[in-house]
Amino acid sequence: MPELPEVETVVRTLERQIGNAAINDVNVLFEKILENTSKEEFARRLKNKRFTSFGRRGKYLVFTLEDEVLIVHLRMEGKFYIEPLGSPLEKHTHIVFTLNDGRELRYNDVRKFGRMNLYKTDEEKTCLEGLGKEPFDEALNVAYLKEKYARTSLAIKSALLDQSVITGIGNIYANEICFESGILPTRKANSLSDEEYETVITKCRSILKKAIAAGGTTIRSYTSSLGVSGLFQLSLSVYGEKQCPVCGNEIKKIMLNGRGTYYCSNCQK
Repeated sequence: MPELPEVETVVRTLERQIGNAAINDVNVLFEKILENTSKEEFARRLKNKRFTSFGRRGKYLVFTLEDEVLIVHLRMEGKFYIEPLGSPLEKHTHIVFTLNDGRELRYNDVRKFGRMNLYKTDEEKTCLEGLGKEPFDEALNVAYLKEKYARTSLAIKSALLDQSVITGIGNIYANEICFESGILPTRKANSLSDEEYETVITKCRSILKKAIAAGGTTIRSYTSSLGVSGLFQLSLSVYGEKQCPVCGNEIKKIMLNGRGTYYCSNCQK
């Protein structure tokens, strides 16, 4: 699943490649991708609308088209492709946005888990309700985490995946944050000291910044169409690794709340 750096990379890439383009037509081939509109209304409202801004909230892509806001969650395998007008459709292409410059923006999703919501600019964006602080928000501080984690029974690695506290972190980066912080992923989130909370926040920001600069980790599936090569997988310390880059010990893997979890028992306490 794309996490914050991958979603940020997609947003920036699409802004660069289709910024200021207009939608001439919309063809919805699989209506269940749409959460709050019918395919007829979706197409009608977006037709002849121009992209005016590109943004992100957590793992959601947020596109503003004049007075409409299109919010997309890619879920497990959602992808955007840009193709020449009228070129053959791939099997798992579910929505086609015909642009005014002779190209098509296509949404492809093998598992059909991705979702799109369409709102007026002044309408409440209900699909974003309940999301926590962005990792780079100054309001994400020690006091905030202590309050949010005070009554949780979750391990810190699982707590980092709670989108209602910090939004945008997924499994890969939660593993990396715990390692760089020197904290065992299995430790209870409410057992951390103030200093450890501060370290988690600092490492969270530094890791995500590096991942964004590298084009993300799981973004390689977008390379062929959007021209993005995610390279952060070359900088991962523990996720999917066999040996600790610091002490040389074997990296251990366990399942924690159903998610693959990697750690060094020597460097993390």
